[in-house]
Amino acid sequence: MAIPPGVSAADFEAAISAFADVVGAEWVFTDEDTVDTYRDAYTPFRGEEEEKYASAAVAPTNVEQVQEIVRIANRYKIPLYVISTGRNLAYGGSAPVYSGSVVLDLKRMNRILEVNEDMAYALVEPGVSYFDLYRYIRERGMRLWIDCPDPGWGSLIGNALDRGAGRTPLPYRDHFGAHCGMEVVLPNGDLVRTGMGANPNAGPNWQAFPYGAGPLADGLFAQSNFGIVTKMGFWLLPEPEASMTGRIRARRHDDIVPLVRILSHLQYQGIVNCLFSLNSPVFQAPMDERKSALLDRPGGGSAAEWDAYAASLGVPFWQTELRFYGPTSVMDAQWAYVKERLRAIDSIELIDGNDVIRFPLTDDQIRRLGDPATFGVPSLNVFSGQAGTTGHLDASPMLPHSGEAVLRAHKVFLREYRDAGIPLMLGFAMSYHTRAFIMFHGVNLTTDPEWNRRARALYARLIEVAGEHGWGVYRAHTAFQDHLMRTYSFNDHALMRLNETLKDALDPNGILSAGRYGIWPKHLRGNRA
Repeated sequence: MAIPPGVSAADFEAAISAFADVVGAEWVFTDEDTVDTYRDAYTPFRGEEEEKYASAAVAPTNVEQVQEIVRIANRYKIPLYVISTGRNLAYGGSAPVYSGSVVLDLKRMNRILEVNEDMAYALVEPGVSYFDLYRYIRERGMRLWIDCPDPGWGSLIGNALDRGAGRTPLPYRDHFGAHCGMEVVLPNGDLVRTGMGANPNAGPNWQAFPYGAGPLADGLFAQSNFGIVTKMGFWLLPEPEASMTGRIRARRHDDIVPLVRILSHLQYQGIVNCLFSLNSPVFQAPMDERKSALLDRPGGGSAAEWDAYAASLGVPFWQTELRFYGPTSVMDAQWAYVKERLRAIDSIELIDGNDVIRFPLTDDQIRRLGDPATFGVPSLNVFSGQAGTTGHLDASPMLPHSGEAVLRAHKVFLREYRDAGIPLMLGFAMSYHTRAFIMFHGVNLTTDPEWNRRARALYARLIEVAGEHGWGVYRAHTAFQDHLMRTYSFNDHALMRLNETLKDALDPNGILSAGRYGIWPKHLRGNRA
């Protein structure tokens, strides 16, 4: 049995025994086979010494048990690593940042505490998955939608705290942005509620108004190690009447500039409120000698040169699809206005969708959906594209709503993939947020250590290049979080100095999730993993 670094065997055994007194011996895991299930399923260090591991795991079932576990960890200086369901694949999964930590697994805290159909919100515990909440709502015939990422087996709370996103209209697809109120166990075992939850008589107001009075503390607990979120409220989307699509094709390299300007302004006005993906069949096509030569030209190649290349492929340069939700008369008016605005681009092609879908959907209709998450239905469809790999790393820089930035980013990142000798995975921008695109880049992993070393080097380079251009990566695999946080270096890393000040004040023994997003306790800052 492994022992956490710096902890004596006697103290570790005493802590394990104390954990068992709290949750029951069957929910404290120390055997090698079970503890191995907490390794990162997508690890970039497969079979190498650097692979992260846990020493044990403990699975409480309620907030009182979490508080007791935290107090025990403080007593024996046991490092804990907190997970909701451990499904954060491509970002580290359930493996701790600090090897040897005891995983605090909240999967048994899986109660759906409330779903309010009239006010369109849910209050859940961290072990509640998207599948769980979806089934709860559907079985009761509630006319509400959840918003879910790919895949749908993860935790609502875990995904929101890592600032994940989904497919339905704003604000619901920004999962942290759509949360309202949380309950948190602090590193000393104290229990707090944020926003209106600090008023013991708040009732539904806890999930109605996120701010309360005084400082807004919620953001301290996202992508951090300052506390353990044990309850969280989420706003839900009332089921719309119907949905329809319109498709957009643009022929030229420079069309992305007016296309982004028009679509983003329509999004700011609420006329376009759907997720849309800016795909380039030209940039996303496999690398060839001609494309490689263009990337090496001044500025990454001129618009005329790229237009000629696109013509030789016989594909549009840009394409996207808009999905509208609501009454048919409103959707028709929205699409008509979008078309009116986009006709200012003379090479644009606008294709009316003939796929009006009315809700609620039958079970048979749901089974036949091509992209279930677009309709708030969780699935595991994303794994169908993982054949031949052992997983991947996600490196997703944030771009402003600027066509010029999208063009520049495509060329910059394409060169990095080419120079690394690794095929581009994904490589498109999505409008998850109100005023920024996530530009998705994946790096495939295999069982070959040499390939994985190259993949890690590329991933680190993508983070660096994004930082150099001001396109900050918004989250990273646990093995690269120190690397990422070094790119947020304004004023001699003032943000990290603030984070460390908070860490020292809230968690003086450094027991919670050491190293998460580069935030290390004081006693480990000279020996960062």
